[in-house]
Amino acid sequence: MNLLHPITTPRALIRLAEAGDASRLLRYRVQNREHLAPWEPLRETAYFTLDHCTQTLAEAREVVRLDRAYPFFALDLAGEEILATFTFSNVVRGAFQACHLGYSIAACRQGQGLMHEVLGAVLPCAFHQLAMHRVMASYMPRNERSGRLLERLGFEREGYAKRYLQIAGVWEDHVLTARICDS
Repeated sequence: MNLLHPITTPRALIRLAEAGDASRLLRYRVQNREHLAPWEPLRETAYFTLDHCTQTLAEAREVVRLDRAYPFFALDLAGEEILATFTFSNVVRGAFQACHLGYSIAACRQGQGLMHEVLGAVLPCAFHQLAMHRVMASYMPRNERSGRLLERLGFEREGYAKRYLQIAGVWEDHVLTARICDS
């Protein structure tokens, strides 16, 4: 299974973000604006425009080309609607061979096990096709749903970072987790 080719799960088509996804991305951002606001950095109004989505996707192609990040969409099986997004970012090679995992899911898909399904399908590819030794993810302590998801995916708690990321305008503490390649 090649990470750069689409992967199909029972409920989703998973693939790298593409230039033609701008209108899908805009729809996802607008529909989930309130749902995602407590878990993301403050967003300028421009973030919710087609131009910004187009720019985001152009930048996505470049970071993939440079082996710095791999932004994915989990779409419905017809490939029309973005159900969830996730990115392997901050890729570091050499002796580290690691990246960070960030993700979001549409409000209407929350609590159905979909994020577990899609991340469970792609994490082995991150280790084998992308040759990652370590995938790191962090979550705010009050985001218990994210904590349970990461634990079910085999991530282990490695620490606690005070005022780690600025989320919704506030420097938030985060639980630091990682999953190490099994082989």
